[in-house]
This record gives sequence, C-alpha cells and structure tokens, in this order.
Amino acid sequence: MKTIALITAGGKGQRMQSSTAKQFLLLGGKPILARTIAVFEACPVVDEIFVIAPQDEMAMVQTDIVEKYQYKKVLKVVRGGRRRQQSVWNGLRAIKSDCSWVVVHDGVRPLITTQLIEAGIREARQTGAAIVAVPARDTVKRLAPGGKLQTLPREEIWLAQTPQIFEFSLLCRAHQKANQEKFTGTDEASLVERLGQAISLIPGDYGNIKITTPEDLTIAETLITKGRKGL
Repeated sequence: MKTIALITAGGKGQRMQSSTAKQFLLLGGKPILARTIAVFEACPVVDEIFVIAPQDEMAMVQTDIVEKYQYKKVLKVVRGGRRRQQSVWNGLRAIKSDCSWVVVHDGVRPLITTQLIEAGIREARQTGAAIVAVPARDTVKRLAPGGKLQTLPREEIWLAQTPQIFEFSLLCRAHQKANQEKFTGTDEASLVERLGQAISLIPGDYGNIKITTPEDLTIAETLITKGRKGL
C-alpha cells in the first residue's frame, strides 16, 4: 500500500511582490519549498515524494532543494503544466511503481504537520478520499447575479486546505474525466466530486496557511518564532 506525495511548486509570486518565485523565498532561513518537503520526508506513512515544478525551475529544485537538503524520499522532480490541474495530472502520470494512495499538497503550505498528514491518510484509507479543511470563522456572503447579496449559513462552510488524499486510481479517473470534458476545478476534490464519490472531511489547522502574500510570510515567520511544531 504505497503512498506517494505530489507536492506542487509552480507559483510565480506576483502577489508576493517579489521577482523570486514564492516557493523559493526564505522562511526562517530556509526556502519555503524545502520546509514543506521536510515535513513529508519526516512523515513515516509517506513512502515517496514527487515535486512538480515549472520546466525552467526543475534543475534548481533538484540541486538547490532536493540535493542540498538531502531529501531521500524525493524520487523525481516532474515538469509542471500551465495550471495546477495539469501539473497534478503530470505528477500522476509520472508514477510508474505500484501506488495505492496519493497525497496532493501545496508546496507553499510549509506549516503542515506530520500529525495532520497521518490523520488525512488514515481517513482516506477508510473512505477512499479525504481532504483537510477548517470551518469558516467569519460570516460568509455571496454576491448573486444582479448584485443581490446573500448570507450563507456559516456552519455549513468549510475552507479547503491541503493535503488532499485519494485512492490512486480514483484520482486518475477524476482527472481523465475532467480532461475529456474540458473541466477545470479549483482543487483535486472538485474533480473527484464529479464522479459521485463521497469525500471525507477532517478538521484542519488554521496555522496551515498557504503563503501567497507578504502578510502570509510575516504570519508564518511569527509562527515559526513561537516554536510551531512539525516543521
């Protein structure tokens, strides 16, 4: 029952207001992507790691991240696509060995913990698919066509994070269907939902932030300074 993690690292950093792609910015003196990989490297239930990166950054990921920090579980650096969905599909197609479970994670979520990864994998092994999410804290509004404002029931709203974990063949079928129908989803779960597959939801961690803005980087630095575990 091999479990492979696909870590996407294709951001360009426009919202970060930096010429350096956000996954290579330093967080506590270490590249964000390196910190993310380190957690999966340390997770005992993850067997292999594939890092998915833009073609012009693949060599840098291999030398400056994988080799520099001596990550043993990183089997391959895979060429990414124009969009995240294509990148994950490239990662799935790159898996040549027997694989039962796939864990998809954002390369710029370095504050993930091994405990949360393990919890997600345990749940997915029971149900076939599981995602990590947190309850909405604020009142959620929907701006309907015509400018009409609607208040959504907050207790029903969850904000999806990663990791998202799926049975390997299930996620492959979901991507194949999306490709055939030219459907673009916002995450892997949105593709799997279209197969009629139930997806388990496990409570995530508000500290498991996706670093996309300078403010996010400041928050992450603060969390590390305060000794957040699992990094």
